[in-house]
Amino acid sequence: MIENYDDFKEAIFRLSKIDLSSYKERQMKRRIDSLIKKNEAETYQEFVDLLKKDRKTYEEFINYLTINVSEFYRNPTQWQVLEKDIIPYLINKFSKNLKIWSSACSTGDEPYSLAMVLSKFIPLNQIKIVATDIDKQVLEKAKLGLYKDKSLVGLPEEFKSKFFRQVGNSYQITDDIKKCIEFRQLNLLKDEYPKNCDLIVCRNVLIYFTDDAKDSIYKKFNRAMKKDAVLFVGSTEQIIQSIEYKFSSLKSFFYTKNDELL
Repeated sequence: MIENYDDFKEAIFRLSKIDLSSYKERQMKRRIDSLIKKNEAETYQEFVDLLKKDRKTYEEFINYLTINVSEFYRNPTQWQVLEKDIIPYLINKFSKNLKIWSSACSTGDEPYSLAMVLSKFIPLNQIKIVATDIDKQVLEKAKLGLYKDKSLVGLPEEFKSKFFRQVGNSYQITDDIKKCIEFRQLNLLKDEYPKNCDLIVCRNVLIYFTDDAKDSIYKKFNRAMKKDAVLFVGSTEQIIQSIEYKFSSLKSFFYTKNDELL
């Protein structure tokens, strides 16, 4: 019997393998309580029963849990640093055959942005990016590659004109960029990470996790990276005490793996 939020978290873990204890509780509980009310359920038990019997409600719940706020070229100055400093650094270290992981890709804006920037240095048919997210629904949207104009507001015009075609009031990304990305479902809290990455991008996601969950994820990121590889984080996610995770600051929001630390 589900009598409180702790019981609810356990039930959701059994159902979905998503550990709500790893998310900041006040924020997540508020979102969940709002969704329960929207679905006209009276209790946590009633809502879990609904999730078990109604696949559409279950998929909507998973989509609602994951924070899918994304846009192309988000925080443009950081993408300019990526282009000017980080990609040349990576090519110098590892050649143009880079292994890149966009670790919480949402609707695909981030990995597609990565491919566009990389295309200035590497032929498109040589760019391979693994893009993962916990949410199946947003991965389907990412594969479709159809976006509203507001998603492209920060994107340089050269990319917009070269890699999109207008379809009514939306924009369709071109197939040559689509082919650069391999989309997969992955739960950062429990699944195995890609190995030997040269660049991992994880932006504007870990702010929703508890400190213990972030600690675990940073350690797993480090193990997934080659020596001197780069981790690119979001504008509110600078790593406090990065030395504890064997990361050195390369530029603001960019960290290199340094096994000689500690």
